[in-house]
Amino acid sequence: MRLQLQLADAPLDETVVRLALAAALGMFLGLEREWSQKPAGIRTFSLISLLAAVFTLLALETTLGVALLVLGGILVIVQGSVLAVQGLLGGEDAGLSLTTSVSMLVAYGVGVLVAAGFILEGVTVAVLSSLLLVLKRELHEFAWGLSREEMRATTEFAILAFVIYPLLPPEYDVEVAGLLLPLEPQIIWLMVVAVAGIGIVNYAIVSTYGGRGIAVTGFFGGLASSTAVVGTMLDHVSQRPEAASYAVAAILLANAAMATRNLAIAVGFTIGSGSDVLIEAVIPLGAVILLAVGVAAWTADWRESTPIDLESPFSMQNALAFGGVFLVVLVFGSLAEAWFGTLGFYATAVASGFVSSAGATTSAVVLYRGGQLGPTEATIAILLATVSSIVVKAALAGTSSDRDFRVQVVTYSALLLLGGAAASVLLVI
Repeated sequence: MRLQLQLADAPLDETVVRLALAAALGMFLGLEREWSQKPAGIRTFSLISLLAAVFTLLALETTLGVALLVLGGILVIVQGSVLAVQGLLGGEDAGLSLTTSVSMLVAYGVGVLVAAGFILEGVTVAVLSSLLLVLKRELHEFAWGLSREEMRATTEFAILAFVIYPLLPPEYDVEVAGLLLPLEPQIIWLMVVAVAGIGIVNYAIVSTYGGRGIAVTGFFGGLASSTAVVGTMLDHVSQRPEAASYAVAAILLANAAMATRNLAIAVGFTIGSGSDVLIEAVIPLGAVILLAVGVAAWTADWRESTPIDLESPFSMQNALAFGGVFLVVLVFGSLAEAWFGTLGFYATAVASGFVSSAGATTSAVVLYRGGQLGPTEATIAILLATVSSIVVKAALAGTSSDRDFRVQVVTYSALLLLGGAAASVLLVI
């Protein structure tokens, strides 16, 4: 019904544009099939998408159109099956024949999506499908090169991300010490997924670049979730204790990335806002960034690509253990927020830093832009969230069984905090 109203209010030229876009996307899908010299190419795919768009427009207006839309889908399936059989009889690989047949059905679906008003969805399906077709060789080589352990890890990650996560409730209230704490199970589980995901990316990079790859994981993983990087490095050190210096450096680089992100939010979103730029945050956060990068460069030898062989992309047990520790930290952070009373906003910044210092930084900047916070209060909240993030990473690293790793992370984290505090004092003076 909603789609009918959308199309009823749409001007004629918009409908024409949708038809043209459907044909263009079909042509785009057929380009790779044409280049691969398959029986169905650019013209066939373009006509399939265009036909699907026409039938969809009719289906939204008449009952006959619905019948034509269903009939068109059946015909595409039949035609695809015929091509698949012909390919098999001609000695073509079964997988290649089936790929062309399924691609034709995808082209039909793209035409339906575009005509029904789901433009972005249709374009996304077309682009992703074309990408899968183009990367055929790379995907096959990747799949064939997987070991049994790597295949198991990939399956476990899929279960974590696509099976368990959607089943968890967004919110769940827990009573602790007489207080009702609102927890977010999906967010907590998302941290487990992040640890596993970063672990898989880290495994691929380190397998290619050795020790240098850990620097990439540390910094860019830190931009996404600096806390999750710790979980990956804990697993890393448990597999290869001799790589502890690189793991420490990765955590430092994750701290640098986290501080860089917070600084970009604090400065970037106050430029041109009508309020003064939060210059106060530049010196302390800049000190943290410089110290973290400097210590990381000093503690690990990045000049050589030290070979580091990992046993598996990630450990399910370690990821779940990290999620459990993260839950405990989150509960204590929520209790601290409830107990601080008048300092509730700062306590909120500290508690938010346990999960994502970016969230606390964004909140402080928004309140500052709206006039609810002064520059000093906003800067303090941002620094508290940053400090909280550094402290929680050091605390999580303290759960490692490797003593040298624990001591180094705690020591260098304290150095970052002292450097940031000294820079803040100099700013005040």
